[in-house]
Amino acid sequence: MTVLLIDDDHEVLDASRQTLELEGFAVEATTRPEDALDRLGPSWPGVVVTDVRMPGLDGFALLERVRAADPEVPVVLVTGHGDIAMAMRAVRGGAYDFIEKPAEPGHLVEVVRRALEHRRLVLENRSLRAQLAGGGSLEARIIGRSATIERLRTAVAGLADAEVDVLLFGETGTGKELIARSLHDAGRRRAGNFVALNCGALPDTIIESELFGHEPGAFTGAQGRRIGKLEHADGGTLFLDEIESMPMHLQVKLLRVLQERVIERVGGNRPIPLDLRVVAATKVDLLRQAGEGKFREDLYYRLNVVTVPLPPLRERREDVPLLLRHFLDAAAARARRPATPVDAAALARLAAHGWPGNVRELRNVAERMALGFGDGLAGGPVTGAGGGGIEPLAEQMDRIEKQLVEDALARCGGRVGETADKLGITRKTLYLKMRHHGLHRGDFTEE
Repeated sequence: MTVLLIDDDHEVLDASRQTLELEGFAVEATTRPEDALDRLGPSWPGVVVTDVRMPGLDGFALLERVRAADPEVPVVLVTGHGDIAMAMRAVRGGAYDFIEKPAEPGHLVEVVRRALEHRRLVLENRSLRAQLAGGGSLEARIIGRSATIERLRTAVAGLADAEVDVLLFGETGTGKELIARSLHDAGRRRAGNFVALNCGALPDTIIESELFGHEPGAFTGAQGRRIGKLEHADGGTLFLDEIESMPMHLQVKLLRVLQERVIERVGGNRPIPLDLRVVAATKVDLLRQAGEGKFREDLYYRLNVVTVPLPPLRERREDVPLLLRHFLDAAAARARRPATPVDAAALARLAAHGWPGNVRELRNVAERMALGFGDGLAGGPVTGAGGGGIEPLAEQMDRIEKQLVEDALARCGGRVGETADKLGITRKTLYLKMRHHGLHRGDFTEE
Protein backbone atom coordinates (compact mmCIF):
# COMPACT_ATOMS: atom_id res chain seq x y z
CA MET A 1 0.00 0.00 0.00
CA THR A 2 1.30 3.44 -1.00
CA VAL A 3 0.77 7.01 0.21
CA LEU A 4 0.95 9.50 -2.66
CA LEU A 5 1.92 12.92 -1.23
CA ILE A 6 1.36 16.02 -3.37
CA ASP A 7 2.33 19.56 -2.32
CA ASP A 8 4.00 22.40 -4.17
CA ASP A 9 5.84 23.43 -0.97
CA HIS A 10 9.05 21.37 -0.85
CA GLU A 11 9.57 21.85 2.89
CA VAL A 12 6.04 20.76 3.79
CA LEU A 13 6.30 17.83 1.37
CA ASP A 14 9.58 16.61 2.89
CA ALA A 15 8.28 16.98 6.44
CA SER A 16 5.12 15.00 5.72
CA ARG A 17 7.07 12.34 3.84
CA GLN A 18 9.50 11.87 6.72
CA THR A 19 6.66 11.69 9.25
CA LEU A 20 4.90 8.92 7.33
CA GLU A 21 8.06 6.99 6.45
CA LEU A 22 9.08 6.92 10.11
CA GLU A 23 5.75 5.16 10.78
CA GLY A 24 6.58 2.52 8.18
CA PHE A 25 4.44 3.77 5.27
CA ALA A 26 5.63 3.51 1.68
CA VAL A 27 5.54 7.10 0.39
CA GLU A 28 5.78 8.63 -3.07
CA ALA A 29 6.12 12.43 -3.01
CA THR A 30 5.77 14.94 -5.83
CA THR A 31 5.18 18.65 -6.33
CA ARG A 32 3.36 18.08 -9.63
CA PRO A 33 -0.15 16.55 -9.35
CA GLU A 34 -0.26 15.91 -13.09
CA ASP A 35 2.62 13.42 -12.73
CA ALA A 36 0.62 11.33 -10.25
CA LEU A 37 -2.57 10.80 -12.25
CA ASP A 38 -1.26 8.18 -14.68
CA ARG A 39 -0.68 5.60 -11.98
CA LEU A 40 -4.17 5.88 -10.45
CA GLY A 41 -6.89 3.41 -11.34
CA PRO A 42 -9.25 0.73 -9.97
CA SER A 43 -6.40 -1.56 -8.92
CA TRP A 44 -4.06 1.08 -7.47
CA PRO A 45 -3.25 0.14 -3.85
CA GLY A 46 -2.92 3.46 -2.09
CA VAL A 47 -4.28 6.81 -0.93
CA VAL A 48 -3.71 10.40 -2.03
CA VAL A 49 -2.77 13.18 0.40
CA THR A 50 -2.75 16.50 -1.42
CA ASP A 51 -2.50 20.20 -0.76
CA VAL A 52 -5.52 22.24 -1.87
CA ARG A 53 -3.97 25.44 -3.14
CA MET A 54 -1.46 24.65 -5.87
CA PRO A 55 -0.68 26.32 -9.21
CA GLY A 56 -2.29 24.68 -12.22
CA LEU A 57 -4.24 21.66 -10.96
CA ASP A 58 -5.46 22.46 -7.43
CA GLY A 59 -6.59 19.96 -4.81
CA PHE A 60 -10.29 20.06 -5.72
CA ALA A 61 -9.60 19.60 -9.43
CA LEU A 62 -7.26 16.75 -8.56
CA LEU A 63 -10.00 15.22 -6.38
CA GLU A 64 -12.35 15.20 -9.39
CA ARG A 65 -9.70 13.56 -11.59
CA VAL A 66 -8.95 10.89 -8.98
CA ARG A 67 -12.64 10.10 -8.51
CA ALA A 68 -13.00 9.79 -12.28
CA ALA A 69 -10.24 7.16 -12.24
CA ASP A 70 -11.70 5.35 -9.22
CA PRO A 71 -14.26 6.95 -6.87
CA GLU A 72 -13.09 4.72 -4.01
CA VAL A 73 -9.49 5.94 -3.88
CA PRO A 74 -9.31 7.85 -0.57
CA VAL A 75 -8.23 11.46 -1.08
CA VAL A 76 -7.17 13.53 1.94
CA LEU A 77 -7.15 17.30 1.33
CA VAL A 78 -4.70 19.47 3.30
CA THR A 79 -4.88 23.27 3.46
CA GLY A 80 -3.66 26.18 5.52
CA HIS A 81 -6.70 28.25 4.56
CA GLY A 82 -9.47 25.96 5.77
CA ASP A 83 -12.88 26.95 6.97
CA ILE A 84 -16.26 25.26 7.33
CA ALA A 85 -17.29 26.18 3.79
CA MET A 86 -14.17 24.61 2.31
CA ALA A 87 -14.55 21.53 4.50
CA MET A 88 -18.15 21.05 3.37
CA ARG A 89 -17.04 21.47 -0.24
CA ALA A 90 -14.47 18.73 0.34
CA VAL A 91 -17.08 16.44 1.88
CA ARG A 92 -19.55 17.02 -0.94
CA GLY A 93 -16.78 16.46 -3.48
CA GLY A 94 -16.07 13.02 -2.04
CA ALA A 95 -12.87 13.66 -0.09
CA TYR A 96 -12.01 11.01 2.48
CA ASP A 97 -10.91 13.61 5.03
CA PHE A 98 -9.90 17.25 5.39
CA ILE A 99 -6.80 18.35 7.38
CA GLU A 100 -5.77 21.87 8.34
CA LYS A 101 -2.11 23.00 8.05
CA PRO A 102 0.17 22.63 9.77
CA ALA A 103 -0.85 18.99 10.09
CA GLU A 104 -0.15 17.59 13.54
CA PRO A 105 2.05 14.50 12.87
CA GLY A 106 0.01 12.12 15.02
CA HIS A 107 -3.23 13.21 13.41
CA LEU A 108 -1.77 12.91 9.89
CA VAL A 109 -0.52 9.40 10.63
CA GLU A 110 -3.88 8.30 12.05
CA VAL A 111 -5.86 9.68 9.10
CA VAL A 112 -3.51 8.02 6.60
CA ARG A 113 -3.66 4.72 8.50
CA ARG A 114 -7.50 4.74 8.42
CA ALA A 115 -7.51 5.70 4.74
CA LEU A 116 -5.12 2.88 3.81
CA GLU A 117 -7.23 0.37 5.74
CA HIS A 118 -10.29 1.64 3.90
CA ARG A 119 -8.53 1.19 0.56
CA ARG A 120 -7.30 -2.27 1.51
CA LEU A 121 -10.86 -3.35 2.31
CA VAL A 122 -12.17 -1.87 -0.94
CA LEU A 123 -9.62 -3.82 -2.99
CA GLU A 124 -10.19 -7.00 -0.99
CA ASN A 125 -13.95 -6.76 -1.48
CA ARG A 126 -13.48 -6.21 -5.20
CA SER A 127 -11.28 -9.28 -5.37
CA LEU A 128 -13.86 -11.35 -3.51
CA ARG A 129 -16.68 -10.14 -5.76
CA ALA A 130 -14.61 -10.94 -8.83
CA GLN A 131 -14.12 -14.48 -7.56
CA LEU A 132 -17.84 -14.82 -6.87
CA ALA A 133 -18.81 -13.61 -10.32
CA GLY A 134 -15.92 -14.90 -12.37
CA GLY A 135 -16.24 -18.64 -11.90
CA GLY A 136 -18.47 -21.12 -13.68
CA SER A 137 -21.87 -22.15 -12.39
CA LEU A 138 -20.55 -24.45 -9.66
CA GLU A 139 -17.91 -21.94 -8.53
CA ALA A 140 -20.58 -19.26 -8.26
CA ARG A 141 -22.91 -21.55 -6.32
CA ILE A 142 -20.60 -23.66 -4.13
CA ILE A 143 -18.54 -20.80 -2.76
CA GLY A 144 -15.06 -21.22 -1.33
CA ARG A 145 -11.36 -21.53 -2.07
CA SER A 146 -10.40 -24.18 0.47
CA ALA A 147 -9.14 -27.60 -0.59
CA THR A 148 -12.23 -29.29 0.88
CA ILE A 149 -14.58 -27.13 -1.17
CA GLU A 150 -12.50 -27.71 -4.30
CA ARG A 151 -12.90 -31.46 -3.72
CA LEU A 152 -16.63 -31.02 -3.12
CA ARG A 153 -17.09 -29.11 -6.39
CA THR A 154 -15.13 -31.79 -8.22
CA ALA A 155 -17.34 -34.50 -6.72
CA VAL A 156 -20.53 -32.66 -7.67
CA ALA A 157 -19.31 -32.10 -11.23
CA GLY A 158 -18.45 -35.79 -11.54
CA LEU A 159 -21.75 -37.01 -10.11
CA ALA A 160 -24.08 -34.54 -11.83
CA ASP A 161 -24.74 -36.78 -14.85
CA ALA A 162 -24.21 -40.09 -13.08
CA GLU A 163 -27.45 -42.09 -12.79
CA VAL A 164 -26.91 -43.05 -9.17
CA ASP A 165 -28.68 -42.05 -5.98
CA VAL A 166 -26.57 -39.95 -3.61
CA LEU A 167 -26.39 -39.66 0.17
CA LEU A 168 -25.22 -36.31 1.55
CA PHE A 169 -23.75 -36.37 5.04
CA GLY A 170 -23.09 -33.19 6.99
CA GLU A 171 -23.92 -31.16 10.06
CA THR A 172 -26.87 -28.81 10.22
CA GLY A 173 -26.27 -25.70 8.13
CA THR A 174 -23.54 -27.09 5.88
CA GLY A 175 -25.63 -26.62 2.73
CA LYS A 176 -27.02 -30.06 1.95
CA GLU A 177 -29.97 -28.74 -0.07
CA LEU A 178 -27.62 -26.41 -1.98
CA ILE A 179 -25.47 -29.40 -2.99
CA ALA A 180 -28.56 -31.41 -3.94
CA ARG A 181 -29.77 -28.56 -6.16
CA SER A 182 -26.31 -28.25 -7.68
CA LEU A 183 -26.31 -31.96 -8.56
CA HIS A 184 -29.68 -31.47 -10.23
CA ASP A 185 -28.92 -28.24 -12.07
CA ALA A 186 -25.52 -29.36 -13.35
CA GLY A 187 -26.81 -32.66 -14.75
CA ARG A 188 -29.01 -33.86 -17.57
CA ARG A 189 -32.08 -33.83 -15.31
CA ARG A 190 -32.01 -30.04 -15.00
CA ALA A 191 -35.10 -29.72 -17.24
CA GLY A 192 -37.12 -31.84 -14.78
CA ASN A 193 -38.45 -30.84 -11.37
CA PHE A 194 -36.30 -30.54 -8.28
CA VAL A 195 -38.60 -31.62 -5.45
CA ALA A 196 -37.49 -31.15 -1.83
CA LEU A 197 -39.11 -32.85 1.15
CA ASN A 198 -37.99 -32.55 4.77
CA CYS A 199 -38.81 -35.92 6.30
CA GLY A 200 -38.60 -34.48 9.81
CA ALA A 201 -41.06 -31.63 9.19
CA LEU A 202 -44.18 -33.66 8.27
CA PRO A 203 -46.44 -35.65 10.66
CA ASP A 204 -46.50 -39.41 10.18
CA THR A 205 -50.17 -39.18 9.25
CA ILE A 206 -49.56 -37.27 6.02
CA ILE A 207 -46.01 -38.10 4.97
CA GLU A 208 -47.12 -41.20 3.03
CA SER A 209 -49.65 -39.15 1.08
CA GLU A 210 -47.03 -36.44 0.50
CA LEU A 211 -44.60 -38.99 -0.92
CA PHE A 212 -46.86 -41.29 -2.92
CA GLY A 213 -49.97 -39.19 -3.54
CA HIS A 214 -53.48 -40.61 -3.19
CA GLU A 215 -56.61 -41.51 -5.10
CA PRO A 216 -60.07 -40.03 -4.37
CA GLY A 217 -61.61 -41.62 -1.30
CA ALA A 218 -58.34 -43.16 -0.13
CA PHE A 219 -59.04 -41.76 3.34
CA THR A 220 -61.36 -39.28 5.00
CA GLY A 221 -61.03 -35.91 3.29
CA ALA A 222 -59.34 -37.28 0.15
CA GLN A 223 -61.86 -35.81 -2.28
CA GLY A 224 -59.62 -35.69 -5.35
CA ARG A 225 -56.53 -37.28 -6.79
CA ARG A 226 -53.23 -35.94 -5.48
CA ILE A 227 -49.86 -36.32 -7.15
CA GLY A 228 -47.18 -37.06 -4.56
CA LYS A 229 -43.61 -35.79 -4.34
CA LEU A 230 -42.16 -38.93 -5.92
CA GLU A 231 -44.41 -38.71 -8.95
CA HIS A 232 -43.90 -34.96 -9.25
CA ALA A 233 -40.15 -35.59 -9.40
CA ASP A 234 -40.53 -37.93 -12.38
CA GLY A 235 -37.84 -36.93 -14.87
CA GLY A 236 -36.03 -34.90 -12.25
CA THR A 237 -34.63 -35.14 -8.73
CA LEU A 238 -36.23 -35.90 -5.35
CA PHE A 239 -34.35 -34.48 -2.36
CA LEU A 240 -35.15 -36.16 0.96
CA ASP A 241 -33.70 -34.12 3.80
CA GLU A 242 -33.33 -35.57 7.30
CA ILE A 243 -33.90 -39.06 5.89
CA GLU A 244 -33.20 -40.45 9.36
CA SER A 245 -36.57 -39.06 10.47
CA MET A 246 -38.62 -41.14 7.99
CA PRO A 247 -40.93 -43.60 9.78
CA MET A 248 -39.85 -47.24 9.59
CA HIS A 249 -42.95 -48.42 7.68
CA LEU A 250 -42.27 -45.84 4.96
CA GLN A 251 -38.62 -46.84 4.76
CA VAL A 252 -39.78 -50.21 3.43
CA LYS A 253 -41.81 -48.54 0.67
CA LEU A 254 -38.98 -46.14 -0.18
CA LEU A 255 -36.62 -49.12 -0.52
CA ARG A 256 -39.00 -50.65 -3.09
CA VAL A 257 -39.09 -47.37 -5.00
CA LEU A 258 -35.31 -47.19 -5.08
CA GLN A 259 -35.05 -50.78 -6.30
CA GLU A 260 -37.93 -50.90 -8.80
CA ARG A 261 -38.63 -47.22 -9.65
CA VAL A 262 -42.35 -47.90 -9.35
CA ILE A 263 -44.97 -46.45 -6.97
CA GLU A 264 -48.64 -46.88 -6.19
CA ARG A 265 -50.70 -43.98 -4.94
CA VAL A 266 -52.40 -44.41 -1.55
CA GLY A 267 -55.76 -46.06 -2.25
CA GLY A 268 -54.69 -47.11 -5.75
CA ASN A 269 -53.62 -50.37 -7.35
CA ARG A 270 -52.03 -49.22 -10.61
CA PRO A 271 -48.22 -49.28 -10.63
CA ILE A 272 -46.76 -46.01 -11.88
CA PRO A 273 -43.21 -46.21 -13.30
CA LEU A 274 -40.84 -43.42 -12.37
CA ASP A 275 -37.64 -42.04 -13.84
CA LEU A 276 -36.09 -40.02 -11.05
CA ARG A 277 -32.96 -39.57 -9.05
CA VAL A 278 -33.04 -39.59 -5.25
CA VAL A 279 -30.65 -37.46 -3.23
CA ALA A 280 -30.99 -38.08 0.49
CA ALA A 281 -29.37 -36.08 3.29
CA THR A 282 -28.62 -36.79 6.91
CA LYS A 283 -26.72 -35.29 9.82
CA VAL A 284 -26.40 -38.58 11.74
CA ASP A 285 -24.50 -41.83 11.26
CA LEU A 286 -27.14 -43.98 9.54
CA LEU A 287 -25.14 -47.19 9.99
CA ARG A 288 -25.09 -46.61 13.73
CA GLN A 289 -28.81 -45.81 13.59
CA ALA A 290 -29.33 -49.11 11.79
CA GLY A 291 -27.35 -50.95 14.47
CA GLU A 292 -29.65 -49.43 17.10
CA GLY A 293 -32.76 -50.46 15.19
CA LYS A 294 -33.70 -46.85 14.30
CA PHE A 295 -33.06 -47.13 10.56
CA ARG A 296 -33.35 -49.99 8.07
CA GLU A 297 -29.96 -51.44 7.28
CA ASP A 298 -31.01 -52.53 3.77
CA LEU A 299 -32.19 -48.97 2.99
CA TYR A 300 -28.90 -47.60 4.29
CA TYR A 301 -26.90 -49.78 1.90
CA ARG A 302 -29.24 -48.91 -0.97
CA LEU A 303 -28.75 -45.18 -0.31
CA ASN A 304 -25.04 -45.54 0.29
CA VAL A 305 -24.08 -46.10 -3.36
CA VAL A 306 -22.27 -42.76 -3.26
CA THR A 307 -21.85 -40.73 -0.07
CA VAL A 308 -20.73 -37.11 -0.31
CA PRO A 309 -19.46 -35.61 2.99
CA LEU A 310 -20.00 -31.89 3.50
CA PRO A 311 -17.30 -30.13 5.56
CA PRO A 312 -18.29 -27.98 8.55
CA LEU A 313 -17.34 -24.31 8.32
CA ARG A 314 -14.84 -24.59 11.18
CA GLU A 315 -12.76 -26.88 8.96
CA ARG A 316 -12.62 -24.34 6.14
CA ARG A 317 -12.24 -21.02 7.91
CA GLU A 318 -10.36 -19.56 4.93
CA ASP A 319 -13.73 -19.49 3.13
CA VAL A 320 -15.36 -17.18 5.71
CA PRO A 321 -14.39 -13.86 3.99
CA LEU A 322 -15.67 -15.02 0.60
CA LEU A 323 -18.94 -16.38 1.99
CA LEU A 324 -19.43 -13.31 4.16
CA ARG A 325 -18.96 -10.98 1.19
CA HIS A 326 -21.47 -13.02 -0.82
CA PHE A 327 -24.11 -12.89 1.92
CA LEU A 328 -23.51 -9.19 2.67
CA ASP A 329 -23.89 -8.24 -0.98
CA ALA A 330 -27.06 -10.31 -1.25
CA ALA A 331 -28.50 -8.68 1.89
CA ALA A 332 -27.61 -5.21 0.61
CA ALA A 333 -29.26 -5.92 -2.75
CA ARG A 334 -32.47 -7.07 -1.06
CA ALA A 335 -32.54 -4.04 1.21
CA ARG A 336 -31.51 -1.66 -1.60
CA ARG A 337 -28.77 -0.18 0.53
CA PRO A 338 -24.98 0.12 0.15
CA ALA A 339 -22.92 -2.99 0.77
CA THR A 340 -21.58 -3.31 4.32
CA PRO A 341 -17.78 -2.89 4.69
CA VAL A 342 -15.98 -5.26 7.06
CA ASP A 343 -12.90 -4.12 8.94
CA ALA A 344 -9.96 -6.37 9.72
CA ALA A 345 -10.81 -6.69 13.43
CA ALA A 346 -14.35 -7.88 12.74
CA LEU A 347 -13.11 -10.31 10.11
CA ALA A 348 -10.58 -11.74 12.56
CA ARG A 349 -13.32 -12.30 15.16
CA LEU A 350 -15.50 -14.01 12.59
CA ALA A 351 -12.67 -16.22 11.36
CA ALA A 352 -11.95 -17.33 14.96
CA HIS A 353 -15.60 -18.16 15.69
CA GLY A 354 -16.52 -21.84 16.12
CA TRP A 355 -19.54 -21.72 13.74
CA PRO A 356 -21.68 -24.45 15.33
CA GLY A 357 -24.45 -23.48 12.90
CA ASN A 358 -22.04 -23.56 9.93
CA VAL A 359 -22.83 -21.62 6.74
CA ARG A 360 -26.42 -21.02 7.82
CA GLU A 361 -25.15 -19.28 10.95
CA LEU A 362 -22.75 -17.17 8.89
CA ARG A 363 -25.60 -16.12 6.60
CA ASN A 364 -27.62 -14.99 9.63
CA VAL A 365 -24.59 -13.08 10.93
CA ALA A 366 -24.27 -11.32 7.57
CA GLU A 367 -27.95 -10.34 7.71
CA ARG A 368 -27.43 -8.76 11.14
CA MET A 369 -24.29 -6.97 9.96
CA ALA A 370 -26.19 -5.58 6.98
CA LEU A 371 -28.69 -4.14 9.47
CA GLY A 372 -25.88 -2.44 11.41
CA PHE A 373 -25.51 -4.87 14.33
CA GLY A 374 -21.70 -4.75 14.63
CA ASP A 375 -19.98 -7.99 13.61
CA GLY A 376 -23.32 -9.79 13.85
CA LEU A 377 -22.22 -12.39 16.42
CA ALA A 378 -24.30 -11.05 19.32
CA GLY A 379 -27.51 -11.88 17.48
CA GLY A 380 -29.87 -9.66 19.45
CA PRO A 381 -33.41 -9.09 18.22
CA VAL A 382 -34.13 -6.36 15.73
CA THR A 383 -36.39 -3.71 17.19
CA GLY A 384 -38.84 -2.27 14.72
CA ALA A 385 -41.12 0.70 15.04
CA GLY A 386 -43.28 -0.11 18.00
CA GLY A 387 -46.31 1.20 19.74
CA GLY A 388 -47.15 1.40 23.40
CA GLY A 389 -45.09 4.58 23.87
CA ILE A 390 -41.82 2.97 22.76
CA GLU A 391 -39.79 5.29 20.53
CA PRO A 392 -38.55 3.59 17.33
CA LEU A 393 -34.96 2.40 17.60
CA ALA A 394 -33.74 4.57 14.73
CA GLU A 395 -35.06 7.71 16.41
CA GLN A 396 -33.54 6.73 19.75
CA MET A 397 -30.15 6.12 18.15
CA ASP A 398 -30.33 9.41 16.23
CA ARG A 399 -31.10 11.34 19.40
CA ILE A 400 -28.30 9.62 21.33
CA GLU A 401 -25.81 10.30 18.51
CA LYS A 402 -26.68 14.00 18.47
CA GLN A 403 -26.11 14.23 22.23
CA LEU A 404 -22.74 12.45 21.97
CA VAL A 405 -21.54 14.76 19.18
CA GLU A 406 -22.71 17.85 21.09
CA ASP A 407 -20.88 16.74 24.24
CA ALA A 408 -17.67 16.00 22.32
CA LEU A 409 -17.73 19.36 20.52
CA ALA A 410 -18.32 21.17 23.81
CA ARG A 411 -15.42 19.38 25.53
CA CYS A 412 -13.10 20.16 22.61
CA GLY A 413 -14.14 23.79 22.38
CA GLY A 414 -15.54 23.34 18.87
CA ARG A 415 -12.22 22.11 17.45
CA VAL A 416 -13.38 19.80 14.70
CA GLY A 417 -10.12 17.88 14.23
CA GLU A 418 -9.75 17.12 17.94
CA THR A 419 -13.43 16.18 18.21
CA ALA A 420 -13.18 13.77 15.29
CA ASP A 421 -10.12 12.13 16.87
CA LYS A 422 -11.87 11.74 20.24
CA LEU A 423 -14.90 10.15 18.56
CA GLY A 424 -12.71 7.90 16.40
CA ILE A 425 -14.19 9.15 13.11
CA THR A 426 -12.93 11.17 10.18
CA ARG A 427 -13.52 14.89 9.82
CA LYS A 428 -15.64 14.15 6.79
CA THR A 429 -17.91 11.94 8.86
CA LEU A 430 -18.08 14.50 11.67
CA TYR A 431 -19.03 17.33 9.30
CA LEU A 432 -21.78 15.17 7.83
CA LYS A 433 -23.14 14.35 11.28
CA MET A 434 -23.00 18.03 12.31
CA ARG A 435 -24.96 18.99 9.24
CA HIS A 436 -27.47 16.17 9.82
CA HIS A 437 -28.10 17.26 13.41
CA GLY A 438 -28.04 21.01 12.69
CA LEU A 439 -24.91 21.64 14.78
CA HIS A 440 -22.53 24.55 14.13
CA ARG A 441 -18.90 24.76 15.20
CA GLY A 442 -19.30 28.37 16.33
CA ASP A 443 -21.81 27.32 19.01
CA PHE A 444 -19.07 25.43 20.82
CA THR A 445 -16.02 27.67 20.50
CA GLU A 446 -14.37 28.93 23.65
CA GLU A 447 -14.31 32.62 22.61
